[in-house]
Amino acid sequence: MNDQLAALYRGVAVHATADLEHEAALELLALVMMADRRIDPTELEAIRDISNDWRDTDSSFDRYLNGAIERAKTAVEQGHVVEMIADIDSRISSTVLRRALFSAAREVAGADDDAQVSEDAILAEVAVRFG
Repeated sequence: MNDQLAALYRGVAVHATADLEHEAALELLALVMMADRRIDPTELEAIRDISNDWRDTDSSFDRYLNGAIERAKTAVEQGHVVEMIADIDSRISSTVLRRALFSAAREVAGADDDAQVSEDAILAEVAVRFG
C-alpha cells in the first residue's frame, strides 16, 4: 500500500469499513473528474496514483472506479452533485480520511491544469463537508 493511501486510511480499523470508505472516496474523486462531463486521462491517472497499490492489487481500484465513474456521471448529468456528496459524506467516518479528501479532490481537479467552474463548485462543497 502506498504512503498516500496509507495516510488516508490510518485509523480505519475494520476491513469492511475500509472497503466502503475506499469506494466512497473514489466516488468523490470521480465526481471531481466528471465535473466537466469527460474522463480526462490526466485526472484519471491522478486518481489512480492516489489509490495506487491499494491492498496490493489494482483489481479493487478498477472494480470500484468503474462504478464510481458511472455514479458520478449520472449525478452530474441529472444535477444531483450535492446529493451525491451528501451520500459520500454519510459513508466516511474516518476523520483522517475525511481531512485528506479535500486535498485529494484538489489534486484531481488540478491534474489537467484546466480549472473549471464546475470543479470549483464541487470543491467548495467538498471543503464545507470534508475540509
